[in-house]
Amino acid sequence: MNKQPQYSIHKKDPSDFLINGLMELLDQYQRFEIALKLGRGRNKKAQQGGYAGGNVALGYKVKKGQKSLVIDDRQAQTVQRVFDLKEQYPSWSLTQLAERLNEEGHRTKQGKLFTKVQVKRILDRKAFYSGLYHYGDITANGKHQAIL
Repeated sequence: MNKQPQYSIHKKDPSDFLINGLMELLDQYQRFEIALKLGRGRNKKAQQGGYAGGNVALGYKVKKGQKSLVIDDRQAQTVQRVFDLKEQYPSWSLTQLAERLNEEGHRTKQGKLFTKVQVKRILDRKAFYSGLYHYGDITANGKHQAIL
């Protein structure tokens, strides 16, 4: 097993200092190159409407090994209920919507009570729940099934 030699910046030898600096630059270059390749792959997948990673929205889950979004029926009912309540009571605040969801027994992905922040997050993702996929600056027709 070949081990990379260790160079110290505390030694007074300028060639050790130069070699150490070059090795650090090469390591950083490799990290950037890998990140760029991964980013290109995610962007291409997103442009085709496929799940490119990140937090999965309430109402969906990722099938292991498939990297695609599928509807979680229980959570999807909660998402639909949020939009139904918003349509039925347009003047209600986000807090009032959260309180009603909690009274009806709806819970977040983590099994916690809803807050106005989570309700807003659901309402802000209306396009996603209607079948569009957003990833960074990319918007495409999603491969995921729409809930709304």
